Order: sequence, then C-alpha cells, then structure tokens
Amino acid sequence: MEFRTTSALLYLDAVSVSFDGFKALNSLSLTIAPGEMRAIIGPNGAGKTTMMDVITGKTRPDEGEVLFDGTHDLTALDEASIAVLGIGRKFQKPTVFDSHTVEDNLRLALAGDRRARTAIAWRETVAARERISSILETIRLTAARSRLAGNLSHGQKQWLEIGMLLAQDPKLLLVDEPVAGMTDAETHQTAELLRAINAEKTVVVVEHDMTFVRALGVKVTVLHEGRVLAEGSIDQVSENERVVEVYLGR
Repeated sequence: MEFRTTSALLYLDAVSVSFDGFKALNSLSLTIAPGEMRAIIGPNGAGKTTMMDVITGKTRPDEGEVLFDGTHDLTALDEASIAVLGIGRKFQKPTVFDSHTVEDNLRLALAGDRRARTAIAWRETVAARERISSILETIRLTAARSRLAGNLSHGQKQWLEIGMLLAQDPKLLLVDEPVAGMTDAETHQTAELLRAINAEKTVVVVEHDMTFVRALGVKVTVLHEGRVLAEGSIDQVSENERVVEVYLGR
C-alpha cells in the first residue's frame, strides 16, 4: 500500500525553476484539494505557464516537491505517464481535428491511443456512445455533433477541446486561458461549463479575464515573480495593495 503524504490532490512545495539565470518559479508552494476549482492569475512572466509545465512533466524543477494524489512524485515521471495518472491539460490555442466531426473528435479522444491504426481498429461500445452523448451535453455541443470541427466558432472549439479532455477521464483538469478571444456570451457559458465540470472533477484555471474569474466564484491564487503573492476570494485579492500594484494596475 502506498503511503499518502498529503490529503491534497495536487501539492507543490518550494518548487523552483530557472532558465538562463531567470527564476521562472521561485520557491512556489501551492495545494489544490480534491474536488476544488482554483483560479490562477498574475502578470505575464509570473510563472503560470511554467507551473503548468512542471505539473505535466514538460519541465523538470531544479528543486522542490510536486505530488499528485498524495503518492505520485511528478518530478520523476514523463509527460505520458503523468497523463495516464489522470492529469489533463488544455492549452490556450484549441487543437481540435478540423476535418473531423465534433463527435469524431470525441471518439478519437475516447479511444485513448490517437495513432490512426488503433483508432480505426477501435470498436465503439454502447457505453462509449453514451459517454460521448453525455460529454456533448456537458460541453453544449449536442446540436453540433455532426458538424465539422473546423466550422465551429472559436468558443465552441474551446469547448470541444475541453470535451476531448473529459473523454480521457482525468482527475485534474488544467485549463489555460479558456476564454481568450471569446464573446461575452461564450465567456459566460464557459464559466457555467467549468462549474458543471467541477461537480465531478478538480479544475485549475489560468486566466487573465477578471470578469470571468469573478463568474467562477472560486478561490484565487495570484502569482508574481514565480511565487504566490496573495490568495483568497476575488474581492480579497482585488483589494490587496500588492496585487493592485503589480497586476491590476489601479
């Protein structure tokens, strides 16, 4: 039996990363509880992307501890192994298969192995069809299931990619600037979508759009110069003098 060292789903302690002398992360410590949704904000260069890179195994920290689910040392694993553990990452720019239908995009994600031969040989079960229908409902694309992904709006492509992550059934979703370039209506719907997903999944959202962060209604962590500057509700961090000075600029 593996010994759990923390009750947190995601645990970062004193994590540092340097690039050519620049400290992208500077003794960053952060914990995310199972079932939590957390918003991460901060100015450009604050370390938000590097933090996600460390969690997903793309970047190795110089020092510090990164644990997932209390037992897995993420610093010792590669990106593929970390994905299998149940960490899914959605990048800022959607990467859907434009020449395939919405439904087929989810089918490919559900098949697990994206190599064409495996996907072709994969036999769809009743359970898989039901899962696809459930995901389509969650991401508000049921009516668009037969449309080519390339014909979706920017916001709908973002939702489809979130659906493709859900198809892989991660425990933790890392979502990078999901509402960049969206209309106000799409932004509002994305907040609702992520709140619905959070009923079953742990979610970390990196975002600049403060209206969207407020709509999420969750605890906010502000990063600055590679470490945590402030934490609390959106109102609490918005009134923090240091946050105003370095990020909000009022």
